[in-house]
Amino acid sequence: MSRATGFNSPLLLGFDHLERMLDRVSKTSAEGYPPYNIEQTDEYKLRITLAVAGFSMDDLQVTVEDNQLVIRGRSDDDEPDRLFLYRGIAARQFQRSFLLAEGIEIEGASLDNGLLHVDLEQHIPEPEVRTIQITKTGGKKTEPTPRKTIDVKPDA
Repeated sequence: MSRATGFNSPLLLGFDHLERMLDRVSKTSAEGYPPYNIEQTDEYKLRITLAVAGFSMDDLQVTVEDNQLVIRGRSDDDEPDRLFLYRGIAARQFQRSFLLAEGIEIEGASLDNGLLHVDLEQHIPEPEVRTIQITKTGGKKTEPTPRKTIDVKPDA
C-alpha cells in the first residue's frame, strides 16, 4: 500500500493519530478478495470501499465486534436449474476484518454500483488544560511563600 505521509515533521508532535489509525486499519486485513481502498475524506474521517460486485444488500453484513469492523459477504447464487458452460465469476463467501483505533465510530455503510462504502469518523476528545506543579531538586514540592502584611500607622 503506497501513500504519502506528512507526519514525519518534528513540528507535528501529537498529530500522528491519523497515521497510526491508517496503519492499524491496513495491517489487520489480509490481501485477497475482495479488493478494497482506504481513503481519508476529511481531517478525522475515513472511508473503506470494498469491490463487492454481484452481492446484493441482503448478501452483505457489516458489524462491529469489540474494536473490529467485520464485513461479511455470502452469495446464494447456486441455483440447481442453471447449467454453466464456463464459470469465471465465482460466487464465494468472504470476511474482512479491520482493527479500529480507540475513538473510531462507524458513521454508516452504503452500496453503490457494486462498491460497499463504510464511513468512519474519529472522535477527538476535548483538550484538557492542566497546570503542572514544578518541584525542586530532591522531589519536594514548592510551597508558595506566604505574604507578610505590615501595619503602617500614621504619625500622630
